[in-house]
Amino acid sequence: MIRGPSPALRAAMVAVLVFLYAPMLLLVIYSFNDSRLVTVWAGFSTRWYGELFRDQQMMSALWVSLRVAVMAASAAVVLGTLAAIALTRLGAFRGRSVLGMLVTAPLLIPEVITGLSLLLLFVAMGQLVGWPAERGMLTVWIAHVTFATAFVTVVVAARLAQFDRALYEAALDLGATPFKAFTQVVLPVIAPALVAGWLLAFTLSLDDLVIASFTSGPGATTLPMVVFSSVRLGVSPKVNALATLLIAFVLLAALVSWWLLRRRSVASAPSSAGDMSRR
Repeated sequence: MIRGPSPALRAAMVAVLVFLYAPMLLLVIYSFNDSRLVTVWAGFSTRWYGELFRDQQMMSALWVSLRVAVMAASAAVVLGTLAAIALTRLGAFRGRSVLGMLVTAPLLIPEVITGLSLLLLFVAMGQLVGWPAERGMLTVWIAHVTFATAFVTVVVAARLAQFDRALYEAALDLGATPFKAFTQVVLPVIAPALVAGWLLAFTLSLDDLVIASFTSGPGATTLPMVVFSSVRLGVSPKVNALATLLIAFVLLAALVSWWLLRRRSVASAPSSAGDMSRR
């Protein structure tokens, strides 16, 4: 008989969840506060959402961050998947250890070192070859792809390690090309890892402050940089409204991805059962 968790373990779990999510709940509640003071409740109001949408600087920074995050996450998924395939499916090859070290290095190096090294790289390239002429959204995108690829590689490699290679080889024996075998056999299996890696890379890019501060220019100020600058002068209720919208967006994206993956798994279950019955 399998016993459930003890009351002490349940209490500890509830305490940890309250410690993690109670501040977020308070932030959402106080985003509807009518007072200018974020800690004094003065009645229900949505005025700060209107103030947020009228703040051109914050809206511009949000648009820059969203574009960089989407492009960085998409590029990181492509590069991370290729790196994961090389590390898990190509066997031993010359330079494999070096590739593994280069892929995992951004996970271990502090962000300050990464941002400073990329800044020096962009400055040296600008002096030697004339590109980039100035730092902006492109340099921020390159920097975010650099460290996000490492996280995607770890997620996808863990999924590929559990994949039965015999399925891929069977597709090749039946006449499928390597590309078709990958898209029809391997890709559906690692799709949850790709979605998880994309969401992780998107969140990391949208949340990054340190690396973006080193690699951005005057015309590419990201949202965390604007929020950090405003918080240094005092927390504005507009920040609470912005954080509430971001929390809602992330939760909605997670729920949609979970629903799509669950729908695919439910749809594939009857076909698998039919195949077994025919056998």
